[in-house]
Amino acid sequence: MDRSSPPPGSPHGSPFESPNPHRLYRNPQQGVLGGVCAGIADYFGVKPLAVRLAVGVGLCFFAFPLMIGYGIAMLALPVRPQQLYRNPEEEAFWRTVSTKPDRSLAGLTQRFRDFEKRIAGCEAFVASKEFELNRAIRNLDR
Repeated sequence: MDRSSPPPGSPHGSPFESPNPHRLYRNPQQGVLGGVCAGIADYFGVKPLAVRLAVGVGLCFFAFPLMIGYGIAMLALPVRPQQLYRNPEEEAFWRTVSTKPDRSLAGLTQRFRDFEKRIAGCEAFVASKEFELNRAIRNLDR
């Protein structure tokens, strides 16, 4: 992804680009060396210390490949934008979409079913004789 490209979901982006801002970024504000471990921790929703410990243990066994991978990640990963999510509710939603898509789909399905029931109730009331009677009474008062 080009660093000068518009952010995901913007009107100037590709129509095939996902509006999901939950991506892997470097997080230099919370990072020690380039923010790679902090970015990975943020992406998976764990503490940065756990990722740093895993990298430390990995350095004992795979020092050269891990250092090359870390360097490539520092160069390839974009820096995390300041305002990635509008509010904590949006962040929680996009994290569950990324980590548990079936759960978020079930939640959205339930929301739409509830919405459909409310709309059906409104339609039933507007199509009822009671609605027409209330309107006729209201028109008499004018």
